Amino acid sequence: MGFRKKQMVGFGLILLFLAILLSFMMVTLNNLKSSMTEIVENRYEKVQASMEIRQLFSRSDREILFAANDANKDERAESLEIINENHSLIESKIAGLSGSLQRVKAKQLLKEFETQYASYSITEAEIIQKIKSGNSSDDLSNLMDDQREKRKKVISTMDEFKDYQEGVMKDTLSNSKQTYEDMIGFVIFAVILSILVISVTVVWMIRSTSKDLQSITKVIKNIDFKNLSVVPRIPVRTTDEIGDIARSFNDMAESLEVYNRKEKEFTDKISEQNWIQTRVADIATMYQRIVDVEVLADRFITRLAPMMGASIGAFYLKRGEGEDMRFVKLASFAGDGEDSGRREFRMGEGLIGQCALEKKSKVIDDIPEDFHLVTTGLGEVNPKSIVIAPVVFEDEVVAMVELASLEAFTKLQKHFLNQVLDTLGITINNVEGRMEIERLLQESQAQTEELQAQSEELQSQSEEMQAQSEELQTQAEELRMINEQLEERNRETEEKSKELQVAKQNLEKQAEELKLSSKYKSEFMANMSHELRTPLNSILILSEMLSDPNDSKLTEEQQEFARVINSSGQDLLTLINDILDLSKVEVGKLEVVFDEMNLSELPELLHRNFDHVAKKKNIDFIIEKDKNVPDIFFTDEQRFQQILKNLLSNAFKFTEKGYVSVQIKKADEENVAQWIQTKGASNWVEIKVKDTGIGISKEKQKLIFEAFQQGDGATMRKYGGTGLGLSICREFAKLLGGWVIVDSEEGQGSTFTFFIPSMPEGFKNVDEAIAASPEVAAANHDDSAAPFGDQGEPDAGMMDEEDRDKAKPFCNKTVLVVDDDHRNIFALKNALKHEGMEILTAENGFECLELLEKGNDIDVVLMDIMMPGMDGYETMTRIREQSKFENLPIIALTAKAMKGDREKCLKAGASDYVSKPLKLDQLLSVLRVWLTN
Repeated sequence: MGFRKKQMVGFGLILLFLAILLSFMMVTLNNLKSSMTEIVENRYEKVQASMEIRQLFSRSDREILFAANDANKDERAESLEIINENHSLIESKIAGLSGSLQRVKAKQLLKEFETQYASYSITEAEIIQKIKSGNSSDDLSNLMDDQREKRKKVISTMDEFKDYQEGVMKDTLSNSKQTYEDMIGFVIFAVILSILVISVTVVWMIRSTSKDLQSITKVIKNIDFKNLSVVPRIPVRTTDEIGDIARSFNDMAESLEVYNRKEKEFTDKISEQNWIQTRVADIATMYQRIVDVEVLADRFITRLAPMMGASIGAFYLKRGEGEDMRFVKLASFAGDGEDSGRREFRMGEGLIGQCALEKKSKVIDDIPEDFHLVTTGLGEVNPKSIVIAPVVFEDEVVAMVELASLEAFTKLQKHFLNQVLDTLGITINNVEGRMEIERLLQESQAQTEELQAQSEELQSQSEEMQAQSEELQTQAEELRMINEQLEERNRETEEKSKELQVAKQNLEKQAEELKLSSKYKSEFMANMSHELRTPLNSILILSEMLSDPNDSKLTEEQQEFARVINSSGQDLLTLINDILDLSKVEVGKLEVVFDEMNLSELPELLHRNFDHVAKKKNIDFIIEKDKNVPDIFFTDEQRFQQILKNLLSNAFKFTEKGYVSVQIKKADEENVAQWIQTKGASNWVEIKVKDTGIGISKEKQKLIFEAFQQGDGATMRKYGGTGLGLSICREFAKLLGGWVIVDSEEGQGSTFTFFIPSMPEGFKNVDEAIAASPEVAAANHDDSAAPFGDQGEPDAGMMDEEDRDKAKPFCNKTVLVVDDDHRNIFALKNALKHEGMEILTAENGFECLELLEKGNDIDVVLMDIMMPGMDGYETMTRIREQSKFENLPIIALTAKAMKGDREKCLKAGASDYVSKPLKLDQLLSVLRVWLTN
């Protein structure tokens, strides 16, 4: 019998016996439940009903007595109503009992009770009728006596019925107790019998299976879990479940042996891989900071040979190209002086040359007995194995490695060698590249020094020419001769510039990327200047015309609107200039001129510029200057004043009440040294600008010196501004050799301290920083905004006011305006027409030439530079090529405003140069000069 069948038989017997026991208990409990239900639900309810009938009957009897003897009319009516209700309840109770009675005696007693109660009810009805009719007490007394007799009979019958029901209930309870005691005895007997049957069944099951399980347990205990290569097997003696377990165990044992074998193989592979990766990483770390290929070769072969178990080795590097290509030995391991191996070989020479030609490795194990290469102190030893391997980079052999060993090279060592050589080619290429870069860098530095010397020589010649040019400009009466000399000088300058350009070509090629980056940035700033100044030009001209009270037909309010527009345009122009200033500082090309200035005049200058602001805001403006501050100071006065203007403008802007103060004193050089280098200055001045404004939080005190950043920088900020002022202050201070710091608490005001040195000799590095470059934006350069009359052309100041008024130079004069922007044409057309001039317009160079060819009597040309199709330079060049237009005044107008544009315009044929946005007075002054000449 199988294990499963044994268990099913054993547990089946147990379950059958338990089912029989449970069935008997259920029958017994059901009988007990029936007895209890009869007691509770049947007998008890009948007894209870009989008790309630008696109570109702007794209450009715009391009410009759009360109504017959003591009650008044109202009480009597109430008692009669209660009697009727009780009568109805008693009849319903009797009907209920009649339907539930089953025993004969009980039914007889209830029937007798109904008969007696019916008789009693008749007498009771007569009594009630007598009471209602108010008959004599004698008649009522007789009825009451009869009623009492009948009442006794009714009560006696009811008590007999109740006693009968109680007796039946006691008999039923006694039967239930007996049933319960019988069930308890049977349960005890059944439990004991069940224990005996279950015990016998379990013993039979255990004894039948324990023998097979013990044999399985014995085999499992004999397993060596530390060595699963051989696992014992369980003999299979049965075909039941125990036999299945034995067969499954034997299958598992076989699987464990296979898994153990595969695990050992995998562990061996991982160990080999770790061995390879560790040594590859070691050699890769060795590559770091090697900048010479010979050092690389020596370290590589010295490190590789022991790892490969080699007794001798050599490293060959490729030299030359084409027919001159050869492999030269750079390093060896355990070599025997000059005789250890070949010094060099060519592609295809010998086995190593053939390996280089085929780009394949070769292992030689069959080595002749007389091949003695490995030497020791005792003699020479014949190697057992030689490996020759190429080092390949981008499909080209760059080196060869040869190793010899006293033992045969293993497969693991060969695999390790292949992985090392995969990265060696890249390393060799990198090292050779660094060596080539270092060589080129040294050559570049030598060329740079040579070109720098040539540049300084040409710069000195250019400065000498500039001095001669300035001398010629002061001689107005010799204008023609001076102009000819200037043209000659310009030609000489161009020739020398060409020579300088040729000399710088090599250096420019090496620095091309850096220059292109600077050029693109400068071109962007210049183009941005052009795009901003072009629309701004028409805004300023038209708003200036509209705000003129003498010529405008507008109301005072409209004129004020025009003045606000003009003022806003000027503010925008200032913002553009600030941005361009910042751009020039960033590229290191801002011009700084160190010259003498008088510090004693500084308080008066500051009062003159800011007293009206303090008065308007109703705050105090205090300036204190120590007596030991030197009056004569050497710095760039323009940048110095711009720094103070920005600091004071900020102080007044953020101060609503209190004061703004300026303290000028001589600075302690030791205190200044903690912020900036103090070498080269004759003395230092410290200027503190203090206010009682909103203050600056600690976390924003570094941020405010960055471009476009403010302490009040939220989108709903209260104060205006671009955030450029403090950034320009710090950058200008750096250019002047100084520094700006801030000390502030939010809500307590701010103190900005400006340290500046007196530099009689200027800054040496400033000359390098401000080297002339045509790529530097110069939109707010002083020269670019002045007319050529200041550069040697006829000066309008030479004519007195009375002569100019009489001459009326603009009346009946024809001006040709060449501009591709309709807004500028409209502004200039209205402004010049207001002066009495006739205006012709052209949108590009082609239209300009067409108008000139038509023979129009044109007195002056206003030429825009940046135009589509044909720009202003080419247009002016073509005009000057025609002899009839040789003396035609051409005034160049541009919003690009790059440094060097003036010279470029002169060379193209311009008579004068004005940058946008135009100031109307300046333009009219330039036109007056050329029209009167």
